[in-house]
Amino acid sequence: MANTPRRPANPKDAAEALFAPAKKVAAPAVEKRAPPAVKEQVTLRLDSAVIEYFQEGGPGWQDRINDALRAVMEAAPKG
Repeated sequence: MANTPRRPANPKDAAEALFAPAKKVAAPAVEKRAPPAVKEQVTLRLDSAVIEYFQEGGPGWQDRINDALRAVMEAAPKG
């Protein structure tokens, strides 16, 4: 068994070892996707006429755009 001193011989070296910056390994970037059937915030460019059309119905115009896009998606052939 090796005889190691209980206290470092040089207190300055001990203090520097305690406060030395720890080397951190960068975690790989993970793309977090929203769970299915949850709305996600996106930026979308639409014609002003399209926005005006859906806004004429009052509040909830973004939901109406979502419903219209969903109807097109569900009517499209799968494959």
